[in-house]
Parts: sequence; structure tokens; C-alpha cells
Amino acid sequence: MAHQAGGQRPAPRPVPETCETQAYLQDYGALLEYLTCPSLVVDRNWNVVMANSAFETLFSGMRPHPTAMPGENFLRFVLFHPDAGDVLGEHEPGWCLPMLAQLRSALETYGHDHDLQAVRREIAQDPIMEAAYRQGLPHWIRAVGEAATRLDGAVRLLHHPDPRRGRTECRIVEESPQPLRELGYRRLTMVLRDPRRPTATVRRPRRPRGAVSHLSVVPASEG
Repeated sequence: MAHQAGGQRPAPRPVPETCETQAYLQDYGALLEYLTCPSLVVDRNWNVVMANSAFETLFSGMRPHPTAMPGENFLRFVLFHPDAGDVLGEHEPGWCLPMLAQLRSALETYGHDHDLQAVRREIAQDPIMEAAYRQGLPHWIRAVGEAATRLDGAVRLLHHPDPRRGRTECRIVEESPQPLRELGYRRLTMVLRDPRRPTATVRRPRRPRGAVSHLSVVPASEG
């Protein structure tokens, strides 16, 4: 089960029964609660192992759904929950297509996994999503590049329920400490960006007076 409201520690899903593993996950759950940014730990199938209160707050307005709640399976939430776009800004290009790419990659590695196959079958039952997976996804990757399929470092749009935040951006930071990695887990944190924060100025190295630069300026791209 994911973390429940009320200030309690996130309760990890069942894992191999060792005292050290359980103690580590309990302490890691306590660590998540110190973070003010939404953060969750997922397994290879995107089942949510634990999530903090900031994550719950971000998705507190979601209506019940039998298979696609954000605190249960984040992949299913992004793809199948009808309210996902209320929080996940630019839902299709910013979230759905990258998550479809994540699914494709996971199926290439764990092709016989029952949970992943179940998601794939559900996509196949929806003609629009099936077309997005088969035709739209390859076209999108060709257009934006393979790097856009990675989540770590990507900047994504959010519609935060807190009016002080409102429409904002987050940078997704992915981390896998060794104990989590050994369990097949990884942590994703949505680092909320302050819209008032000025853009960092890139300082160019000094050149001798009269020198000519042969470097062309290439616009930086994020996400």
C-alpha cells in the first residue's frame, strides 16, 4: 500500500522477508517524508512501493479508479486515469508518450512479466492508444530523439492543486541507491521549480582580446 494521510510513514509493499531490508525501507520511507517535493519509489512494473505526503497532496483530487490510481501504479495512472491530465500538464506529449516509451523499454527487458503484459493488452483494446503506441511513439522518438524518452532530468509541466503553485514545472530526478536497486526499485522525485526563480546565466570563458570564436550557439533543450 502507498502512504496514507495523517503523517504516518509510507508503508512499503511486501518485499523479501529480511529484517535489514524491512528496516532500510522503513527508514527510507521516513526520509521521503522530510522532502517537500512529491517523491515516490516504484518497482520495475511501476507499482508504487511508497510515496510521501507531498505526492499525495499533488494527486489528492483524483477520482477513484479501479486500476489506475496514482498511489498504486504510476504507469497505469498516466495512461488510463481520466483525470491524469488535470495535474499532468501537456499530458500526451509530456507524460503519456515518455511513459509509453518506458513501457516499451520494460517489455524489451521483461517481456514475460504478467503486469507489463496486462498494460500492453489494455492499450491494444483502445484503438487510439494502440495507434499511439505503434505509430505515434516511433514517430515522436524520431522527431525529438531517444534522449527525450528518459525521465531523469526531464522538465515537465504540472497543475498543482495548491493555488500558490498553480501551473508550474518540475524536474524529475531519478535515484537508485544500491539497496533499492537490488530490490528492483527506483525513486522518482518531482522537484518543483519556483516560477519566480531567475534562469541561471551561463558564463562564457574569457577569450583573449581579438580572438575569434569558432563555436556556434546551440539552444539548450530540457526534457
